Amino acid sequence: MKRREKKQPKGSPKWMTTFSDMMTLILVFFILLFSMSSIDAARFEAVAESFRNRMIFEGFPSTMPMENPTENSNPNQNQEGATDFKNNLFDEETEDLDESQSGNTEDNLENLENLDELLAEVEGYLEENQLENVISANRTDQGVVLILQERILFDTAESNLKVEGEPFLEKIGLLLENIPNEVRVEGHTDNRPISTVEYPSNWELSAARASSVIRNIINTHDLNEDRFIAVGFGDTRPIVPNDSVENWRKNRRVEIVILELSQSFE
Repeated sequence: MKRREKKQPKGSPKWMTTFSDMMTLILVFFILLFSMSSIDAARFEAVAESFRNRMIFEGFPSTMPMENPTENSNPNQNQEGATDFKNNLFDEETEDLDESQSGNTEDNLENLENLDELLAEVEGYLEENQLENVISANRTDQGVVLILQERILFDTAESNLKVEGEPFLEKIGLLLENIPNEVRVEGHTDNRPISTVEYPSNWELSAARASSVIRNIINTHDLNEDRFIAVGFGDTRPIVPNDSVENWRKNRRVEIVILELSQSFE
C-alpha cells in the first residue's frame, strides 16, 4: 500500500503571525515617540558642523577627502584651524620657555657676580692678612674654590681645628650667609699611611677634617645644614707629586667649593 502523504499547511508558520504583530507594535511605539518629539533643525546643523570642524580631530587628519561637505564648511578650514591651534600652542610654550630662560639667566648672572665679589673679597682678605702662602682662591667651572693648607687649620694627624684657623672660617661663614649656594668641603691628605685608633687610614682623617670645618661654620653662623656636604678623598687627588716634604705639605689641604647655583651634590 502506498503511504499517505501529509498535507503541508499553506502560508507562513503560525509563529510568524505573533512575531509580525510584535514588530508592528514596536514600530508604532517608536513612531509615536518620534511624533511627540521636536527637532530643532538649526541647532542640529550647528552641532553637526562643530563636530566636522573641531580642531582636535585634525591632530591626525584623515587621508580620505571630505565627502558631501555642507555649504558652510570649507575643506581647508580644518587644516587651517589645526595649524593655527598648533602655532598658538608652540608660541605660548616658546614664550614660557623664554621667560624661564630669561629668569634663569638673570639669576645666574647675579650669582656669577656674587661669586666674583666673593673671590675678590677673599683674595683681599688673604693679601691683607698675608695668608697667600697657606690659603688660595680660584674660580673653576663648578664655582669658587678655597684651598686651605693643613698647617693653618690642623695639627699633624689631627682633625680638631686650631685657633689660628677659626678667624678665616668666620669670614667664610659671613660670606656664605649672603648667598644661597651649596658648599662642598673636601678633605685631602698626602700618601703617607696613618693607622691610629681614631683614624685607621687617610680616608677617615680626611673626612673628619672636612666635617670639622663644616661643623665650625654651622655652629657660628645661621646656615642650613642641608647646604653642606663633607667629602673625604684621602690621598687620591694630589695637586703635586708626593715626592718631597714640600709637596706633602701642599697635598695636605681642605678645599671649600662654593658651587654655582646650577651645580648640586644631590
